[in-house]
Amino acid sequence: MRFVQPIKDKEQLQEFADYLYAKNERDYIMFMLGVNLGLRVSDILPLRVRDVRNKDSVKVFEEKTGKFNQVVINYELKKALEHYIKGMKDNEYLIKSRKRTKTGKQQPIDRVQAYRILKQAAKAIGYTGDIGTHSLRKTFGYRFYQKSNQDVGALMRIFNHDDQTITLRYIGIEQEQVDNIIMHLHK
Repeated sequence: MRFVQPIKDKEQLQEFADYLYAKNERDYIMFMLGVNLGLRVSDILPLRVRDVRNKDSVKVFEEKTGKFNQVVINYELKKALEHYIKGMKDNEYLIKSRKRTKTGKQQPIDRVQAYRILKQAAKAIGYTGDIGTHSLRKTFGYRFYQKSNQDVGALMRIFNHDDQTITLRYIGIEQEQVDNIIMHLHK
């Protein structure tokens, strides 16, 4: 797996959102879920309409950690979801694929398709950073860290990390701090 970074620039983050919304609302919702909930894409893709309809939070059983996690749905995401799920059935996947199982059942897109969507969006808007599905979770973490006055403890709890250095490295803060020191070393 490649090492990916969060989308740190607010304008670029908005460019991603605008591009995806104009291209495909499903892809936009996937992006919005990722950058607003901080869940792994493996925990986003299986979400169904019933998991978000008339809810103030999303509760998932995290595939990787084997733990439950509950994250509040902020106003911006709630508004986007309400518009998107209007007319959808409760059992439908939020990020559904056009492909069906051999028995004709609906399924969500897979991780590879999610990656392709993000890669194509990055290319379309001229984003040159290292992008992948994990960039969504890292973007959430980076923005949470900045908005929370650098409350790494709260972010550690959200991400189920055991160590501050892991969390800071994960969201690109550690490297950002090193780069800043080097840039100003002789000033």
